[in-house]
Amino acid sequence: MGIGWWIAIAIGLGVIEVLTVDLIFIMLAVAALIAGVASLFGLGLIGQVIAFGITSALLLFLVRPWAKSFLARATPNIKTNAQRLVGQPAVVTELVTPAGGRVRLDGDIWSARSASGSISAGTTVTVLEIDGATAVVMPVPPNSDYQ
Repeated sequence: MGIGWWIAIAIGLGVIEVLTVDLIFIMLAVAALIAGVASLFGLGLIGQVIAFGITSALLLFLVRPWAKSFLARATPNIKTNAQRLVGQPAVVTELVTPAGGRVRLDGDIWSARSASGSISAGTTVTVLEIDGATAVVMPVPPNSDYQ
């Protein structure tokens, strides 16, 4: 297999990495480029596949964990998506029990369940966690900043 095929594979893996952002496919893309370089040195298909396999294993098991920890240190405590709602206030719109209910959270109506007891409509609550598409809430203490 020639370098052109390996470059095409690397580009395809790079596109997948952009969509997933998990640092797996970028490691495989680099390994594909190394296999392409191996083809330039005259290695046959088996040698190229071995170069791809060894490089993939080294990158996935040695470089990826380091890169992920580096990225985590560079952006500490950044909550994304629904996790950013934990700790936020919400207002009960429909009776919330441990089995279910509804709250207005971040401008939207969310299904909710109480961490303990029933909470009546109009009560301000705090989001303890997001469990799937359900906010787990508890009433805000009377002397809170949210009231």
